Amino acid sequence: MPDFSLSVANALPQDAGAAVLAGRVWRPDRGGPAVVTIRDGQAIDVTAHFPTSRDLCESTDPAKALRAVEGEAVAPLAEVLANTPVDRRDRSRPWLLSPLDLQAVKAAGVTFAVSMLERVIEEKARGNPAAAATIRAEIGKLIGDDLSKLKPGSPEAMHLKEVLIKQGAWSQYLEVGIGPDAEIFTKAPPMSTVGSGADAGLHPASSWNNPEPEIVLIVASDGRIVGATLGNDVNLRDVEGRSALLLGKAKDNNAAAAVGPFIRFFDDGFTLDHIRRTTVTLTVEGEDGFRLEGSSSIARISRDPADLAAQMIGPHHQYPDGAALYLGTMFAPIEDRDSAGGGFTHKYGDIVTIAAPELGSLVNRMKRTDECEPWTYGASHLMRHLAKRGLL
Repeated sequence: MPDFSLSVANALPQDAGAAVLAGRVWRPDRGGPAVVTIRDGQAIDVTAHFPTSRDLCESTDPAKALRAVEGEAVAPLAEVLANTPVDRRDRSRPWLLSPLDLQAVKAAGVTFAVSMLERVIEEKARGNPAAAATIRAEIGKLIGDDLSKLKPGSPEAMHLKEVLIKQGAWSQYLEVGIGPDAEIFTKAPPMSTVGSGADAGLHPASSWNNPEPEIVLIVASDGRIVGATLGNDVNLRDVEGRSALLLGKAKDNNAAAAVGPFIRFFDDGFTLDHIRRTTVTLTVEGEDGFRLEGSSSIARISRDPADLAAQMIGPHHQYPDGAALYLGTMFAPIEDRDSAGGGFTHKYGDIVTIAAPELGSLVNRMKRTDECEPWTYGASHLMRHLAKRGLL
């Protein structure tokens, strides 16, 4: 059985002593969530200063603001992490939540060449994983497998578009992959994301699905990119492959948006340039003994993170509570799992670890969406809780 546990060593960035981190924990003694920072191995409740994660992210300088405040020690981080997986949770003690609350949860699609090709393959295969290998080879002959140097919307990209249309190989996924407009969609409602150590949801209607390891930007309501975290944009490949109009069914399901473990805020020692050159790793461990490993650098992204944020928010799209933006899947696992040519798909019980040196590790166990904890705590519950604490 793969190990489903969280440790301080993996949860925190490699330079944890220099990192300004914020997260959320459930406090049973308070009857609700608390915004916390991590100091000297302790989860420190700063909710009295920042009632919501959104409020902290809206600060003029969140890192500076968080450093300046005192708070209440809740518990050692090690104890919070150990108490987080639901099947070993003592509900009288704190556990880790997603670091997001009121922010809009958005996602950019088809921003890496590899994932773009896989989207084209999904469309051509129409949900049939057995056809994927053949189609992958055919598409690769036409457009190659490394378009990372092709700037979307450029004259070169538009010329490639003309060539592909003439050969009957054009796709709606290529349109957003190399065209001028990025694909930006709503991944999940505010308050619905799950954190590290939670079960993540796979809809049982799907038989071909995969994790999508991503960097998630934290964007304030005025468009400032204030920090970053990790995300798993769980995707049902067969559902989306049948029709792009099924994107909502493929993406927005119970516990299917994982984020965490913590938001790391930008400061003099950690900037967007660090994100631009970071490497994200993926590990999948199955109860059947299967193990998959992969990695990719954000440097291979075809659209700059700042451009994606600017396409998400501005004069035409406002998010008064800010937004979290998944930057797009860095790679899609295609290794055969059960049979030659069968490709990869999840099995229930898979442990998925997404990690980056600057951001720590996001760890989730895959379960059916109806077996994951139901989403019952929304914005109205949070407002009542904060009012009860005298923080509104």
